[in-house]
Amino acid sequence: MAALNQAAMLQAPDVRAARRLVIKIGSALLVDRAKGLRQAWLSALALDVAEARVRGTQVVLVSSGSIALGRMVLGLPASGELSLEQAQAAAAVGQIRLARAYEEVLAPHGITTAQILVTLEDTTDRRRYLNSRATMETLLGLGVVPIVNENDTVATDEIRFGDNDRLAAQIAVTAGADQLILLSDVDGFYSANPKEDPTAHRFDLVDHITPEIEAMAGDPISGLSKGGMKTKLMAARTAVAGGCAMAIMEGSPLRPLKALAEGANRTWFVAEADPQAARKRWINAMKEKGRIRVDAGAVTALRQGKSLLPAGVVAVEGRFGRGEPVGILGPAGEALGKGLIRYTSDEARAIAGHRSGEIEAILGYQGRAALVHRDDMVL
Repeated sequence: MAALNQAAMLQAPDVRAARRLVIKIGSALLVDRAKGLRQAWLSALALDVAEARVRGTQVVLVSSGSIALGRMVLGLPASGELSLEQAQAAAAVGQIRLARAYEEVLAPHGITTAQILVTLEDTTDRRRYLNSRATMETLLGLGVVPIVNENDTVATDEIRFGDNDRLAAQIAVTAGADQLILLSDVDGFYSANPKEDPTAHRFDLVDHITPEIEAMAGDPISGLSKGGMKTKLMAARTAVAGGCAMAIMEGSPLRPLKALAEGANRTWFVAEADPQAARKRWINAMKEKGRIRVDAGAVTALRQGKSLLPAGVVAVEGRFGRGEPVGILGPAGEALGKGLIRYTSDEARAIAGHRSGEIEAILGYQGRAALVHRDDMVL
């Protein structure tokens, strides 16, 4: 069956059990077009985030709102399309206020925040993707809550996501999240637009996105947010393929995550696998750009789940760039696996056989310790 109802045997995810959670906040939830920032709502969300952190859940917030905040400060029209230059100016002003707002509501809970601004290029270019992933992993490991937004000050149409639903899905996959929550202006995915069709019904659970499900998606409802149900389905497709379950729910009530845990209306899209398995499958499907031959000591380390360090490399074959897939071979040339390499082929040849502490002296800059990180490798 394509979609399942409340009587279905398939169990919905529990947000309280999330290991790594991405929450997407839309402009219409965060900003009142007449009054500005919805401070009470944001403070309540901070309580949800703090409780999740106490449970051991790592949290990433993907937040719209910079343009909506900035256009108010600059006196630009509250509704209607802005020119590219106006939107970028509004984003430049609003990003400061948006980051400060999150910092101020989360700091009292002992939570440090960080701002990450990305464009579509940052996720399609493998080198930038690996850099973003490494930064995100480090921040989360340090207990930081990253606040992610599209870098509207520099993004033009050809390098834009265009909506934060798809951005959130890509960030969820990049971060290896197991759950993504889209806080929306509707309480789930419906068979038709419930504001136009009184017979429309909501799906509690969707285990597969079929053409019939896609045909049910409508256009945006809100005046401030750009993401309609079509973009949410696109986000769901990205998320579930990356091993991340995704929920669409009404975000306007205070404490939306608490409400979700207590049974609020929502639609869950079921993940196809866990995040790590999905990532390994993605890497394994890539075409190799080169090969790395390793010694017996490296083979033992790799089979123990460790990263590939330069010291264990005896030969580098082919030409490749940072972030491209390479085959990993044993001492006799036997195939061991595949991974995304963190150095170019020239750099890899230069540091092969050397300890990680020697990289800076050889290359002239402090590189990453691992040639291929264990999270970017499949054996």
